[in-house]
Amino acid sequence: MCEVATEITIQDSERKMLSEAGYGKPAIDYYLGKKYMGSIEDANQISFKVGSCGDTMKIYLKVDENHIIQDAKYEIAGCACAISAAMATVDLVKGKTVEQALKINDGDVFKALKSIPEKKHHCIQLAVKTMRLGLKEFQTAHVS
Repeated sequence: MCEVATEITIQDSERKMLSEAGYGKPAIDYYLGKKYMGSIEDANQISFKVGSCGDTMKIYLKVDENHIIQDAKYEIAGCACAISAAMATVDLVKGKTVEQALKINDGDVFKALKSIPEKKHHCIQLAVKTMRLGLKEFQTAHVS
């Protein structure tokens, strides 16, 4: 008789594998949850960046009239770390002004993730650079 793997056992397996690879619990939770993956239909800004590793990110920003980030989502073709870093970046910028969000750096995202494999630090840089690109392009398009 063939045993069917359930979503829970698959997720447990992924969690164990990522933990063994050096990902901290927050990084794993961001990857498995993917709560900011997707698009925003009425986004004020959509920007796109390809990293040196080939991972690709598209950022959707919804910013109000006071330049406060109401929502942000990423579409990502990349690894678990790229997804984790992008999800953490959104948590760090939501509710902040564009100016405040531009001050978020790689170290802030790394702290939010707690731990990732050393070879994956470039993923954090890509997530932050993509967010900054979107914010700067928003500023250029919406200069008062």
